[in-house]
Amino acid sequence: MKLDKLNAVLTRVYESDMPDVNDLEALLELKNSEELAVLFDFADNVRQKFAGAGVFLRGLVEFSNFCRNSCLYCGLNKYNKGLERYCMSHSEILSCVGNIADCGIKTVVLQSGEDNRFGIEALASLVKDIKCRYDIAITLSVGEADRKDYQLLKEAGADRFLLKIETSQEQFYDRFHPEMSFENRIRCLSDLKKLGYQTGCGNLVGLKGQTTKILAEDILFFKRENFDMIGIGLFIPHKQTKLGSDLAGDLEMALKVLAVTRIVTKTSHLPASTAIGTKGGEDAVVRALKAGANVIMPNFTPAKYKELYEIYPGKKCIKESWQKSLELAQECVNSAGRYIDYSRGDSLKK
Repeated sequence: MKLDKLNAVLTRVYESDMPDVNDLEALLELKNSEELAVLFDFADNVRQKFAGAGVFLRGLVEFSNFCRNSCLYCGLNKYNKGLERYCMSHSEILSCVGNIADCGIKTVVLQSGEDNRFGIEALASLVKDIKCRYDIAITLSVGEADRKDYQLLKEAGADRFLLKIETSQEQFYDRFHPEMSFENRIRCLSDLKKLGYQTGCGNLVGLKGQTTKILAEDILFFKRENFDMIGIGLFIPHKQTKLGSDLAGDLEMALKVLAVTRIVTKTSHLPASTAIGTKGGEDAVVRALKAGANVIMPNFTPAKYKELYEIYPGKKCIKESWQKSLELAQECVNSAGRYIDYSRGDSLKK
């Protein structure tokens, strides 16, 4: 694509309340380095204008790897009998949150498989305890639940909720999520927003059969739903799943989806995902920060559990202490010419 035409497409997408899907596809199909540099620079400028220069840190605690689902791409799927399962105790989680707070990080992300092994009432009690002890925002990523359970957790003090849809196209969703309901996933996201959660969603780049049109429709879905945060993941095959022999997703495509998502949604918080770092190392994290990302999530899960939270193999943070994760985050932020913002990083939506 000639650069004058590319700039015209970028401007049209940026200025549109709801961009044309064909324009988004055109951006996602860019190939040569000069075109990609223009795309990433444009996204970086949008990030600067709407999200600022700071990079927010979210301290991650993966407190349970039990899961009732059978998602074809995920190593936590219930049919993976070779995985040792765990569920951290109340006190163990509090210890991790204490480490996060001691580092000056103002957000903890409590993440688990979708099983509720910990218990909704126990989780609500944990949320209350964290709020009593620390001045910290709480993001939950524990999957689908009834509205009353989401309400209980919100009343306990939870601030945010991350529930990725992975793909916004129902038929494509059904292909990779047997025994699950696309309609229920949408219902959960709707309930979370109505209950006042700062709500996050996201997709997975690189699934077999995924097209640029499907990815473009995902971005338009994010725009319509006005999510506060959006996680762009990258498919990495796990041998204990039905997709274990599939090819991994393309790093460049994930970065393009990230960049276009920034241009279209403008104010959503976008992390430089662990999967992107796993695929391309620290350099890929820096590239993500230069393509629209404004969040990094250092992992504070204890080492004995961290290696068991194997959504995909070879996760970048497995062998690192949380101290090392923080050090690497700082290095990536410095390399991107940015600074760490130690405030809560609440929603930028008006």
